[in-house]
Amino acid sequence: MSDEPIQVNIRILDKDYRIACAPHEEDGLRESARMLDGKMREIRKTGRVIGTDRIAVMAALNIAHDLFQLQKARGVDSGELDPRLALLQERVAQALAGEQALDASGERV
Repeated sequence: MSDEPIQVNIRILDKDYRIACAPHEEDGLRESARMLDGKMREIRKTGRVIGTDRIAVMAALNIAHDLFQLQKARGVDSGELDPRLALLQERVAQALAGEQALDASGERV
């Protein structure tokens, strides 16, 4: 099986994103996207946070807080997760950069 990156289409908060990942990471990426979409929808539903960027930041903070609490409870060294968190941050940044390159109809500018 090749480890060449594949393009995976995911949908988060009614927007489509194309993310490159290794084939063996596709299921995890899709599950992560579903979790993020759910968190962002919960935050948007409260009506207290306006704007996709702010909703995304609040969702990221909530997820990071949950991860921190889990690490603390399990006694995990944060250094073990730094490379994976950096990869996730890079993917989020790429997705957000791609969002900015789309016009209102979802077409690339």
